Amino acid sequence: METLPQDWIALASLVFVLGMKHGFDADHLATIDGLTRYNARSNPALARLCGALFSLGHGSVVLAIALLVCTLAGKWKVPEWMAVFGAWVSIAFLLTLGAANLNAVLRADPAHLVQPVGFKGKFLGRLQHTTHPILIALVGALFALSFDTLSQAALFAFSATQYGGWEHALTLGLLFMLGMLVTDGINGLWISRLIRRADQTALVASRVMGLVVSGVSLLVASFGIAKFVSPEIDAWSAGKELVFGCLLMAIIAGSYFYAVRLTRRAVLV
Repeated sequence: METLPQDWIALASLVFVLGMKHGFDADHLATIDGLTRYNARSNPALARLCGALFSLGHGSVVLAIALLVCTLAGKWKVPEWMAVFGAWVSIAFLLTLGAANLNAVLRADPAHLVQPVGFKGKFLGRLQHTTHPILIALVGALFALSFDTLSQAALFAFSATQYGGWEHALTLGLLFMLGMLVTDGINGLWISRLIRRADQTALVASRVMGLVVSGVSLLVASFGIAKFVSPEIDAWSAGKELVFGCLLMAIIAGSYFYAVRLTRRAVLV
């Protein structure tokens, strides 16, 4: 799990950035991709909203867990082993998902869009075949029932208790959901646009973003391992969580605009 700063402004900013980063989780991307594709022809307007609806459902669970943990904070504390266990679980998933998405890009048919690869979508794939806004939000809520998401929500709640009561936990939960809403919402719009175009532009863009998802997953996992292996790196990184989060989002945003530039160049050629 993340080590959160003590200053309230820095804490709130970091939680928002973590929400944005969470929105780029491979399972989020893969599921929103499936929901958007399923609704693209029958209901294009709903297809464009799939990412936003997914994140709203996902964020509602985060809010509920944060408020629940906040009320129990005086009676129960997170065991120390949970932080280490949660970190290694995240590293293992990031390495696997990074490798899987890299493989998806390298093995994709040149004439087809690259589809993100996720774990939960493989087990809950049938849930992507829904055309009702409430059910799409419910899919997002179900995807929030994971160790990584629940542990983050609990960490926000415990961090918020030092500033006051449930209001602070609610604020952090809302900021996390807002961050997800930004990235997941943009992702839904992006996918629906690629599907509508279905030309060389879409092919190039889907591969660039597939490589970004893979590269970011492997980079974050490698840095997590380095912190465990090297006490010097762990000490150097302490207190820089917000900087690293913003840097990660800058890399993703830069890659997105680079994809747009590539697609424009492909069209001109």
